[in-house]
Amino acid sequence: QVQLVESGGGLVQAGGSLRLSCVASESISSFNAMGWYRQAPGKQRELVATIPIVGTANYADSVKGRFTISRSSAKNTVYLQMNSLKPEDTAVYYCNARRELITYWGQGTQVTVSS
Repeated sequence: QVQLVESGGGLVQAGGSLRLSCVASESISSFNAMGWYRQAPGKQRELVATIPIVGTANYADSVKGRFTISRSSAKNTVYLQMNSLKPEDTAVYYCNARRELITYWGQGTQVTVSS
């Protein structure tokens, strides 16, 4: 069973930065793509950013220019660098990995941005 473990969430003031990490129990090269999603209270889970094994990263319009997704195959880790954070970025952030038709999720990490 694939395990994805997120870390790096916390409380930050508006304009601040956080870096989320997602460590996979298997080689991230075995996945078609990995990504980050988020879910705010009372809202549906939404895509934040994805990075395929081949190709370029994709970002939600709301985070373009502020967030950067990257990966380290050596560490089996995917990162989400979040800069210029806004209160509306407050949510639980989930790591996601997709292999063929199977999708795996982490347990989530809370990000809270105060105004």
